[in-house]
Amino acid sequence: MAMHRESWAFVFGLLGNIISFGVFLAPLPTFYQIYKKKSTEGFQSLPYVVALFSAMLWIYYAFVKREAALLLITINTFGIVVESIYLTIFLIYAPRKPRLTTIKLLLLLNVFGFGAMLLSTLYLSKGAKRLAIIGWICLVFNISVFAAPLFIISRVIKTRSVEYMPFTLSMFLTINAVMWFFYGLLLRDYYVALPNTLGFVFGIIQMGMYLMYRNATPVALDEPVKGQESNGHIVGAVKMGTMEPNHAGAGLGGVGKV
Repeated sequence: MAMHRESWAFVFGLLGNIISFGVFLAPLPTFYQIYKKKSTEGFQSLPYVVALFSAMLWIYYAFVKREAALLLITINTFGIVVESIYLTIFLIYAPRKPRLTTIKLLLLLNVFGFGAMLLSTLYLSKGAKRLAIIGWICLVFNISVFAAPLFIISRVIKTRSVEYMPFTLSMFLTINAVMWFFYGLLLRDYYVALPNTLGFVFGIIQMGMYLMYRNATPVALDEPVKGQESNGHIVGAVKMGTMEPNHAGAGLGGVGKV
């Protein structure tokens, strides 16, 4: 029975990897345009900094867990590589102020923040206790970023426009959340499973909002909309990305992603 459960967990995790690979690569057209125009054109780096941090957290969790963690390692290793490339391109072509802001964010979150968490868990805890602490950090962090879709849902209601909430992206992120939920549930890894319940719920809400407002007459707001307006999130992959005008970045509103 245990082998049967683990086999199904592998299937769901593999499907989660496949979908998450696509989600991680979703911002490629945006960064190709940045490369062609030699300008970041007002886009923000925060979603990619957070996505990199999330992948680093889950890689650490997977290495500490060891058992049945291969699929977490594969997708988050890919996420670290891809997000690092995105951020390198951003730093090359961003104006001075956004570049300095990005460097500060990377130092604060990915260097000092992750470093402090790494050292404290390595030296102040061990065994199952260490894994539980890291798991809770991953869980709380990924649940916290699910507040991001609330912004985009609020904007859809105000503008009566679904420009920043592509239906296809929401659908794939919802499916992705389902894959990683069952992966975590079958392995009884609730640090993976629980955040993805929110991923599923927010995905359903976003698809419902899209169907509700897809034919509505848009309402212009006073403030301009610039760059990406929301972070996405994939738990399991755990990845967070962006939604941009006419382009979906990676993430739901993410972990979907472990």
